[in-house]
Amino acid sequence: MAGSNPFLDGALRVLRQVANRALERATRPEPKRPTRRRTTTPKPKQPARPTTPAARGGSSGYPGDFTGKPNIVYQPHEDKRADPGEIVWTWVPYEEDHSEGKDRPVLLIAHDSTWLLGLQVTSQDHDRDRDQEARAGRYWVDIGTGEWDAQRRPSEARVNRIIRIDPDGVRRIGAILDEEIFRAVAREVRRYY
Repeated sequence: MAGSNPFLDGALRVLRQVANRALERATRPEPKRPTRRRTTTPKPKQPARPTTPAARGGSSGYPGDFTGKPNIVYQPHEDKRADPGEIVWTWVPYEEDHSEGKDRPVLLIAHDSTWLLGLQVTSQDHDRDRDQEARAGRYWVDIGTGEWDAQRRPSEARVNRIIRIDPDGVRRIGAILDEEIFRAVAREVRRYY
C-alpha cells in the first residue's frame, strides 16, 4: 500500500483494540453477586473536601495574591488560632488559576486586614533545579524539618509569592517555626517586596 505509515498503522491498531475491549466491557451484563448482611454499623461517609474557598461557603472568593510590602512579624501563640511564625495546612490557589488549588503547608508571615499572609512550603528540593526555578520566577529558601511534615522531610518556602489565607480556612496548625529561621526567610522575602 503506497504511502502507508507503519507507526501510524500500529497506533491505530492498538487504539482500535482498546476501544473494542471498552465496548465489550460496557455492554457485558454484570454478574450477580450474593448479597451479604452487614453485622456492624457502617461509618458515616465523610463529605468530600471542597477544592476552593467559594465551594466551602466563602462568598468573596480569593482576592488574588498579595503584592504590597508586607509588615512581616513573628507572633506565634500556643493557641488554636493561626499566627505569623506558624506553619499551617490550608487551601492554596494555583498561581496560574486562582479558582483551583490544593491543600498544603504555608508559613504565615503577616496580616492584611482580615487575611493572613503566607508563603507556600514544599518538601521538593529546589536547590537541585535552582536555575530552572529562577528562570520561571520562583525563589525558595530552606527552612529545615519540622512537625508540619509527618515524614520530617527537609522543606523550603517560596519567598516571592505571598498568598492570602482565610483564617477560617486553616485546617490545622502544623508547627511553630524557629525564630532565627523565620528571620532568615523574612530577609529573603524583603528582597522581592
